[in-house]
Amino acid sequence: MKALWEILLAVVGVYVALQATIIAILAVVAQRRKRRQTTETLSHFDPPPTHIGSNKLKIYSYGQNLYDDMLAAIDSAQERIYFETFIWKDDEIGRAFKDRLIAKAQAGVQVYIIFDVFGNFVVPRAFKQFPPEAHVLRFRPWANLWRLLDLRSYALDHRKLLIVDGQTGFIGGYNIGSLYAKQWRDTHLRIIGPAAQDLAQSFVDFWNRFTPKSRRIKTYHPRHFDPTIELHGNNAARLTFPIRDMYIDAFDRAQKHIYLTNAYFVPDHTLLEALTAAAERGVQTHVLLPWKSNHILADWVARSYFEECLRAGIHIWGYEGIMIHAKTCTIDGQWSTIGTANLDRLSSVGNYEINVELYGRELAEQMEELFARDQINSFEITKEFWHKRAWYMKVSERILAPLRFML
Repeated sequence: MKALWEILLAVVGVYVALQATIIAILAVVAQRRKRRQTTETLSHFDPPPTHIGSNKLKIYSYGQNLYDDMLAAIDSAQERIYFETFIWKDDEIGRAFKDRLIAKAQAGVQVYIIFDVFGNFVVPRAFKQFPPEAHVLRFRPWANLWRLLDLRSYALDHRKLLIVDGQTGFIGGYNIGSLYAKQWRDTHLRIIGPAAQDLAQSFVDFWNRFTPKSRRIKTYHPRHFDPTIELHGNNAARLTFPIRDMYIDAFDRAQKHIYLTNAYFVPDHTLLEALTAAAERGVQTHVLLPWKSNHILADWVARSYFEECLRAGIHIWGYEGIMIHAKTCTIDGQWSTIGTANLDRLSSVGNYEINVELYGRELAEQMEELFARDQINSFEITKEFWHKRAWYMKVSERILAPLRFML
């Protein structure tokens, strides 16, 4: 028995060592890739606003346009601003947001700011300091050492929101920084109308959960029962993860086509099963991913799913040239979602995330056009292409595959 345990431990040790070696090699490749990073800029897709009920909606796929409108919204604030982000860089764009928010706070507008400490770990400490007029929540996991054994305490705040005066809301994948303005492809949504109140109350709920009673926001923003625009927020503290369920239900309902775009594709078994089942029953299922993302390990782990997806009839597209960071999906010309959640385990059953679910043909048509434009900048990963990849790639993917349970 002792000899058996020794053999087992030796095998596990060799396997872990192989994983570590591959990860180290990928890290070197990633650093070299950064030094050769392209300065290519994006073509503009600037669709006109659409309407769903009493709400006016606008899709953004070009960061500079989004930032211009977000800053204009901040400048127009009369009563209150809620701003939340995962990454907030100390650069030209980041400083513009900070300066405008501080100016409004000092002018008497109630300004509340949330940013994730882990996401901004490398950002200079001086940039993360604010005058007392601005209310700031620096969200950090492991706030209390006694909660280290509670897995819920490891969740990050991956949400990206801006709500002005409870009337104008922004939600989507864009973080704040100059890199994202012109050199990343992402998707964001602006909502003007009653649904912005739902975004506002989601911000308030998050703020009040993680601040002392003396600092809580007293304003209540009434939510609405509107089946055409529904907000879904993952809440690690409550162990509720409705975004994952939303995707599964949408895949199960699909009849004609699914156009899914995601930055990090590491779905759990049930999510993948729903997606492959749709393709197997004849739904034209297209998944568009970055061919080379900013997280090379996530790329390689995602590729361990490709064989199963291709076998089910899913069309996989690799976006080339620049990073695509969008988290969107549109189905059957009527259902769409835009938000912050990736299709990986960290987003599905881990971090705090937020997505908006939308029912509207006009908006779905714009989402389909956006997907078609992204396909132009992509190549299809066919069965023939995938089977011809080098042997060391196949071996590395198999060795890294167990890491899918951690990403």
